[in-house]
Amino acid sequence: MATEADFKRIGNYARMYNPDQNIDRRKSKRTVPLEVICPGYSRTGTLSMHKAMSILGYPNPYHFSSVYDNMKESDAWVEAIDAKFNGKGSLPDKAFFDGMLGHVGAVTDTPCILFTKELVEFYPEAKVVLVERDIDSWFKSWTAFCDNAYQPVLYLLGRLDPGFMGKIVRYGWATTFPQTGFSENVDQARVRSRDAYRHHYRDVREMVPRERLLDFKLQDGWKPLCAFLGKAVPDVPFPHENDTKANTQGFAELARIGMKRIARNILAVFTIVGVPIGAAYYYQYSV
Repeated sequence: MATEADFKRIGNYARMYNPDQNIDRRKSKRTVPLEVICPGYSRTGTLSMHKAMSILGYPNPYHFSSVYDNMKESDAWVEAIDAKFNGKGSLPDKAFFDGMLGHVGAVTDTPCILFTKELVEFYPEAKVVLVERDIDSWFKSWTAFCDNAYQPVLYLLGRLDPGFMGKIVRYGWATTFPQTGFSENVDQARVRSRDAYRHHYRDVREMVPRERLLDFKLQDGWKPLCAFLGKAVPDVPFPHENDTKANTQGFAELARIGMKRIARNILAVFTIVGVPIGAAYYYQYSV
């Protein structure tokens, strides 16, 4: 179970230490209104906004890391992304988002920013807070993220542990791929990501009515955000979460969990069926 120290160290990614809830959100219904959409790109302070939304009292703010203790959500999002960007399967409708986000009062980061158009149309009462970062500063942080996200070891761990690491790797790839301008490797990502970033912000500003939109920078602090949302200014500093160091630490801990799971799975298989059969089984299903 994730501890307070885990959350302090790596933010909401600490949910990787929680037991899997095993909830199929696609069968759920909306129980709270979706009030705030934060469609800023990854590495623009999305986890800080996630924390800010929680401090302001919005229930269960949603972020990429929200799936870490309910892995069925990752499968559903991968299918939805595949439908939108690759034409595979049915496009997600409002019922899909009411299920996946029915318990959620505010969203930030991927996968939700990939569906900004749908969320803005399906939830016309929701306000939109667009966090933008200086592109050069963002690009430095983003490329550090990509260096971690494109690590071959993650894909190997995903093959060896399909039940957890495999789902995380597929989900991570599905959400990162569009943000990098559909790059197959980190070198392509370095070339294409700036244009993808600019196009995203242009598209958001074109699709959202001006009265629904707040252009916001984290250094602006609580006052303009709370004025826009109609909330009282909290008596705590504006959060600063998930810097590059913490993000890299999160990747390292995820890899460590994956390796522990693989070791445990191998031991279990070999104990049950013996070394020769166990080795053959792992070769067949992992290579």
